[in-house]
Amino acid sequence: MLSTVRSASRQVATRSIVSRTCVAARQASTWADVPQGPPAILGITEAFKADSLMEKINLGVGAYRDDQGKPYVLPSVRTAEDKVIAAKLNKEYAGITGVPEFTKAAALLAYGPDSSALDRVVITQSISGTGALRIGGAFLARFYPGAKKIYIPNPSWANHAAVFKDCGLEVEKYRYYNKDTIGLDFEGMVTDIKEAPKGSVFLLHACAHNPTGVDPTIEQWKEISKAVKGGGHYAFFDMAYQGFASGDTDLDAFPIRHFIKEGHNPCLAQSFAKNMGLYGERVGAFSITCEDAAEKKRVDSQVKILVRPLYSNPPVHGARIASEILNDPALNKQWLGEVKGMADRIITMRALLKKELENLGSKHDWSHITSQIGMFAYTGLTPEQMDKLAKDHSVYATKDGRISVAGITSANVKRLAAAIHAVKP
Repeated sequence: MLSTVRSASRQVATRSIVSRTCVAARQASTWADVPQGPPAILGITEAFKADSLMEKINLGVGAYRDDQGKPYVLPSVRTAEDKVIAAKLNKEYAGITGVPEFTKAAALLAYGPDSSALDRVVITQSISGTGALRIGGAFLARFYPGAKKIYIPNPSWANHAAVFKDCGLEVEKYRYYNKDTIGLDFEGMVTDIKEAPKGSVFLLHACAHNPTGVDPTIEQWKEISKAVKGGGHYAFFDMAYQGFASGDTDLDAFPIRHFIKEGHNPCLAQSFAKNMGLYGERVGAFSITCEDAAEKKRVDSQVKILVRPLYSNPPVHGARIASEILNDPALNKQWLGEVKGMADRIITMRALLKKELENLGSKHDWSHITSQIGMFAYTGLTPEQMDKLAKDHSVYATKDGRISVAGITSANVKRLAAAIHAVKP
């Protein structure tokens, strides 16, 4: 009997020790100190989906929508994809720098067929524009001879700072947006460029600035080029919207081509997400203009060394689609027409929104809606007003007042104008 009692006591003690050990183990979890991160922009979409109102409007998504508010696959993309599938190509790895037919065509699109830089450009396919920025940031962090710092516009696409910081670069900001005029702070921008330490790196949005939709004029770009050159600075262009901004791929590429003409040797991140609607295919390119063939050979070797441990080889399907569109004359002509159609719809929606606000008797000057360009517009609304748009009118967008003009349609523009007028009469 005594033996039985002792055995039971030992079992209870053992269970108690195991329980305390398990509690201690739970408290000492490997990931116990991982902090909660801030909500991503996709949280806007989740709030939109949870809203039961039929007339709700989502202006937070950075993707093109047709006039019915639906995702749009370009007819030229459908045709190109059919051709790729019909060719029954193999699924072997691409080279480290991607599909050659694509990268060559991407360089031609960006720099122009008559560019003096084409023979000196190192180019690699990337995981869309974000991947191109990451390759560029890593290259600068490893090889740029100046301080490991990059200047980005204030404001800029939120992921710019995140990408460059993860590359080991220190991120500074230069003046860009003037909230009083809801336009470009050109004088502040040029002053900051001139006053930056010699040899600084500046990130420049080639066209359709995200998030403001505010772009320099051609004459202003010429002055920016002079300021960058005068400071011995280095230009890193991000061109995510070529053709999508104005409807003209050559006009949208003016800044990068002008900088080349003026003797700069910039680097460039390209994306084909917006202008071809290849969002999920993740098609992009990163390129660097070198001084000569010998420099090109060395830089190319180091770009490959950077890419190899990142993802080894880029995906082929989207690049093959883009290659068909860029290299087939008939498809290319069709695509350029479709790009212009998308850009024109965005421009039309801007004009309609401005007109509807004016028709409501708004006392505010809404000319910035039509003077801005590209997918996004800075409305000038405050975070509090954006909250009211969501809570009282089921209109969802980012709190900084940025709206995706692609989310405006002929059917919802009147309701949107009324909602904006209600929060900013």
